Amino acid sequence: MRIVSLLPSATEIVCSIGLRDQLVGVTHECDFPASVGGLPIVTRSLIPEGLSSAAIDAQVRQRLREHNALYRLREDVLEELRPDLIVTQALCDVCAVAADEVEAAACALPGRPRVVNLEPSSLQEVFETVEWVGDAAGQAGKARRAVAEMRARLDAVRQRSAALPSRDRPRVAVLEWLHPPFNAGHWTPQLVEFAGGIDCLGNPFEPSTTVSWERVAASDPDAILVALCGFGEERSLEDVELLREEPGWKSLRAVREGRAYLTDGNAYFNRPGPRLLDSLEILAHALHPRVHPAPPEAPPARHVG
Repeated sequence: MRIVSLLPSATEIVCSIGLRDQLVGVTHECDFPASVGGLPIVTRSLIPEGLSSAAIDAQVRQRLREHNALYRLREDVLEELRPDLIVTQALCDVCAVAADEVEAAACALPGRPRVVNLEPSSLQEVFETVEWVGDAAGQAGKARRAVAEMRARLDAVRQRSAALPSRDRPRVAVLEWLHPPFNAGHWTPQLVEFAGGIDCLGNPFEPSTTVSWERVAASDPDAILVALCGFGEERSLEDVELLREEPGWKSLRAVREGRAYLTDGNAYFNRPGPRLLDSLEILAHALHPRVHPAPPEAPPARHVG
């Protein structure tokens, strides 16, 4: 089985079920686990590097409005790799090569590789995608074992959170972009709930959406987590500095009480794969450090207030 992944989370899923040796191609954004670093790259971004967050947002909106791609498939590389299985997604137009482009490329390849589309909107659906990839690759048993381990970690956090009284559950805002602000949707409100919080902005199981800063300020959350999609921690800190200039930032309850946090949103929270369990542990520890231990395999969220 020769597998090509067109999504960072798909790469992590493939590797989590022991199929790293069958992975022959990845995207330009795939960076975990480190062992995928030397694999052939089958995509490239059409968004210029070095733009501000506001400029990136403007470019993305314009391209989506004009039905122009954000990424391009390197079809010559894909043809050389001769994949049997291509794992991609149709969940988010901003996150990967367009699904119809992938299907067209697959149809043109010798042997017509199977294309598996991942579209999870909840933790349960993330678990299901792991099993789908395992089934497609002929490793259903390994996939089921990986999912069992993920569920065990989830249950451990949920059981600790269940003992929390309602009055101790903070109202939480999770922002996945700052200029303009985007609330985090899909599975993130679930993560907040399981971590012992109440999401005050999110739309569970629905796409993330633009929100006004005025709405963020009016919600006055008890805790804020900044987990920027596509940005690591250091790049995210640049945007947080701009966030401090927003009217009312210093008067927010979360900032006054030292409960504004930042994490690596590129690695955690925005990749619907195995590391969503790390994301849950990061958030749970930030909200309730006396109840939830620090995540064993991920750095804790850092204070930014």
